[in-house]
Amino acid sequence: MKALFAHKYALAALVIVVLGALYGLAGLSHPVALAAGSQSRPPTRAPVTTAIRACPSPGSPGGGGVAIIAGASGTGQASPASAGTASQGTAVVSRLSAAGSAEDGTPLITLRRPGVLTRAAIPVATARSGLVPRGSQPAAGGKVLGGPSRGGVIVRATGLMARALAVEQTGSGGLPTALCGSPGTDFWFAGPGLASVAGLQLYLMNTDGQPADAEVDIFTGTGPLLGSTDTGVAVPAHGLLIQSLAKLVHGSRVVGLHVRTSVGRIVAAVRETKSARQPGAWLPASQPPARRLIVPGLPASAGTRELYVAVPGVGSAQVKVTAVTAKGSYQPTGGTGIDLTGGSAGLVPLPSLAGVAAAVRITSSVPVTAAMLVPGGPPGAPGAVSAASAPIEEQGVIADNLSGSGDASTLILSAPRGAAQVRITENGAAARVIAIKTAHTVVVRLRAPSGSAARSPFAVVITPLAGSGAVYAGRVVTVHGTVESIFPVQSSLTSVPLPPVRDSLATVLP
Repeated sequence: MKALFAHKYALAALVIVVLGALYGLAGLSHPVALAAGSQSRPPTRAPVTTAIRACPSPGSPGGGGVAIIAGASGTGQASPASAGTASQGTAVVSRLSAAGSAEDGTPLITLRRPGVLTRAAIPVATARSGLVPRGSQPAAGGKVLGGPSRGGVIVRATGLMARALAVEQTGSGGLPTALCGSPGTDFWFAGPGLASVAGLQLYLMNTDGQPADAEVDIFTGTGPLLGSTDTGVAVPAHGLLIQSLAKLVHGSRVVGLHVRTSVGRIVAAVRETKSARQPGAWLPASQPPARRLIVPGLPASAGTRELYVAVPGVGSAQVKVTAVTAKGSYQPTGGTGIDLTGGSAGLVPLPSLAGVAAAVRITSSVPVTAAMLVPGGPPGAPGAVSAASAPIEEQGVIADNLSGSGDASTLILSAPRGAAQVRITENGAAARVIAIKTAHTVVVRLRAPSGSAARSPFAVVITPLAGSGAVYAGRVVTVHGTVESIFPVQSSLTSVPLPPVRDSLATVLP
């Protein structure tokens, strides 16, 4: 018995010694700071050093180009030119091709000046640069119709030129026609169906050096289009493919599209037109399905607004619409009691919003995505479309704005959840600070710098100030008083957040 008790006491003493040693080592590995500020904190953000955008057709037979600005600052100061071009990087424009290539195509344009807006024409492609190849798998169970597509380009920026990169596709007259998107794996669109247009084309652009595999889900008022289990479309490296979806959705009043990849990344774009001889309009990409969405940028023009909602899940959606206007927020006539079947897309007319500048807040019982149509648009377009978008983070940059000779660019700023303040800087002009009340909208006419020639393009930077609530913005382009297009303002980051570093045994234990 004495030996047993002796062993117990010895074991207890050994445990105490081991715990004390571990505590001492822990103290050595976490020394106490001797003075405030003596410990270096890990960075919370990292600067953007590379950025990619893709434009579907600025070098098409109809003519057109790109408007590019990089390194723009909301303070109104461009990056110093004296820093040297080597450290500032480049923005290189090269062409996409149908055949694809492991490397970028021959550079068409190379830019090296941060903070400077450049509008450049893209030479018309002499051969088809985008075509669905023979033997490709059908999308959504229907026949994929390939057609010629010329002029798609990649813009690849490095160094300072990658920060706050904004690229827009322009038409032959210099007006912006589409925002050039970033590569990703998931894209959503909603808009008018083939009851309003004759052509619906999907552009798939691969900006990487490896092939990508894309799949397309289509929703209409009668539900999803069911097809074969293999709906993959192979998009070659640095390639552009085009699909005609018109026959698949013939007679539909509304269409929802979900484009995703199982391999690689792409940029997706959608074009709708009433006639093959007319340019039509490019639908802006919408936010992924959510129970709460904001569609910004609705101008105070005449005509009925139409809301397009896609419900991708199996559950039915009960949807409510709230208008965020200059006079406050309210439910417009027809904005409540909206019931939509799961797996479908629906159209909701909202005539009471005619002549009201606003953003629209959408709440739903299940995740949905949405867009809104306003009368107008370029020749062949069913109208001008704005889509659900995210609030501006850090800053938003608009590359191609026009003023004078009947052209005008206007910002529709909305703060649906809290009071906001933003600084608006037109390049070459003094900055303006705009205050937005909670649940209100403010309209701001953009102005060209003094002394500018008529129709000279200028860039704009929108910067939410410290403590500001969420700001949603849309730019409206009008020509002689008619709405030409609406572009939700996207964030143009100069840095990206880094995940926090925390003490954890998981970092040292297997």
